[in-house]
Amino acid sequence: MTTPPDTAAADDDRRRYRRAEPVFARAVAKALGGAGSLLELGPPKGDAAPSYAPTDRSRVTVVDAAGHLPFADGAFDAALATAPLPGPVDPGAVLAELRRVTRGPIVLIAVDRELAQEHWLAEYAPEVVAAAARRHPSPADVSDALPGDAVTAVPLPIPFTCVDGFAEAYSARPERLLDAGVRHADPAWAQVDAFTARRSVAALRSALESGEWDRCHGALRISPTHRGSLVLVTATPTA
Repeated sequence: MTTPPDTAAADDDRRRYRRAEPVFARAVAKALGGAGSLLELGPPKGDAAPSYAPTDRSRVTVVDAAGHLPFADGAFDAALATAPLPGPVDPGAVLAELRRVTRGPIVLIAVDRELAQEHWLAEYAPEVVAAAARRHPSPADVSDALPGDAVTAVPLPIPFTCVDGFAEAYSARPERLLDAGVRHADPAWAQVDAFTARRSVAALRSALESGEWDRCHGALRISPTHRGSLVLVTATPTA
């Protein structure tokens, strides 16, 4: 009998393997600038994505932003969403509500979906890669949802030793994805059925054992950073 992924053990795995990556945290703090009051959109229930909100400023965290936020217009200097948005396929309403209550920048970690499909994991686990990409808005989603904002998108290179354990964090350490605990920490693996997950793991294991992975991607093992699909998006009101 297969143990369901949403168990106490899986929750422990998420807390163990999902920690704020310092490189990302510095980029987020820089994008937020001098904002004093911050609205943070926290991860959905069951997702242990770490918080990237700076600790040196006033912060309010909400988890369910799918509906009306209980705050006045322009109540916050800035907003931050580094976890998946509720309803990631159509993030427009969530972003519009964040804009209503925020008078300054909205900062998000987004995903370039074309780059996600170019990652080596798509060769072995295409369904998992697609599920991971769907969980975050794209830069185009942000621009479409906030037409009155100036939107900038800056790539977030992923360090070799990245401690925020989503799939691309292990770009140079593929063996880690053979660990069930590591996969439990990334909700994207739970978005596919058990057969698909097992097939994906078996394909990766076979490629590692045969040396195929290293022949194709071994240069990543000695690269200090990897250009993955993560993008730091900042939406600033123009009016």
